[in-house]
Amino acid sequence: MEYLIAFAVGGAICVVGQILLDYFKLTPAHVMSSFVVIGAILDGFDLYDNFVKFAGAGATVPITSFGHNLLHGAMHQADKHGFLGIGIGMFELTSAGISAALLFAFLVALVFKPKG
Repeated sequence: MEYLIAFAVGGAICVVGQILLDYFKLTPAHVMSSFVVIGAILDGFDLYDNFVKFAGAGATVPITSFGHNLLHGAMHQADKHGFLGIGIGMFELTSAGISAALLFAFLVALVFKPKG
């Protein structure tokens, strides 16, 4: 049942993104940024952790989880280190994803040539 819930929730998030792209004519950058902000807002109200407990990977894989992790880490480290902890916490939880994105972008840029 966990797999079905994760699939349904992750798919529903993707459907919302596709609707925003198709009917509201938003760019992919607008949709992605909006989802990151929505994830951060939900974490600010302590709703995203409950969402993750319910949906599992359906809530942790989409881009909304990135906003949740940014704010979650920043708030956790801000309690320990003050203002400097905000920057420390944001990159502590998201460093693996950011590093992987940079590495794969570099590798793709080596293999493919951009269109002129």
